[in-house]
Amino acid sequence: MTAADLHTLTGAYVLHALEPGERAAFEGHLDACPPCAQEVRELAATAARLGSAAAVSPPPALKEQVLRRIATERQDPPRGRARSRPSGGGGARGRAMSRFALAACLAAAAAFGGVAAWQQRAAQDARGRAEAAEQRSQAVVAVLAAPDAKLATARLPSGANSTVVVSRGQDKAVFLTSGLPKAPRGMVYQLWYDDGGTMRGAGLMDPAAESDAVLLAGPVGAASGMGLTVEPAGGSAHPTSDPLVLLSFPAT
Repeated sequence: MTAADLHTLTGAYVLHALEPGERAAFEGHLDACPPCAQEVRELAATAARLGSAAAVSPPPALKEQVLRRIATERQDPPRGRARSRPSGGGGARGRAMSRFALAACLAAAAAFGGVAAWQQRAAQDARGRAEAAEQRSQAVVAVLAAPDAKLATARLPSGANSTVVVSRGQDKAVFLTSGLPKAPRGMVYQLWYDDGGTMRGAGLMDPAAESDAVLLAGPVGAASGMGLTVEPAGGSAHPTSDPLVLLSFPAT
């Protein structure tokens, strides 16, 4: 592989698509090629932004609920040619039917009003989630695109690839993975800062997240690295299992 070939591998490197030998050669090339290092940061930022896009759909049960409501409401009888009716009760029956039709209309209006209120709350919740996701995405992109951003990579025992990007200027770090399997039932992946051998909680990885780029919670501070463990759902105050991976932060 020539030096010219190495310049073309930035995209494949960001997407963890290189073979181990190619990856090692490219990482050695990065140390001596600032343009490639900058391109890797920009591509990683773009990949994180694309991965954070999510769509919110109405629940499948909504249509069934509306149709079930309609089926239980009595409809107004069809109006045919007016016929002469004997006096004595016809007017009363008509008034009773009118009251029933009015009650049915009110019930239907209440039902659809409830659906409309539910839709409004769902839309508000969706907007809130989208705004929160956008804020997280912007924070991730800011770290990945920071001028002082530095990265370190490692392979997990499962074969998944992992990368940590650190910006001392922003005092933040981002963890990226590719091919990480789902955590066992009742367990969750937890991130940690390594403060000189003392592990400090840095948040949980959301199993439902669309992106594999995670902003570590809290400041980098004096941490020399980070780790990833499997913990009981909800996380732990201290690691309860051996780290799946330990990554040392690159020197400034």
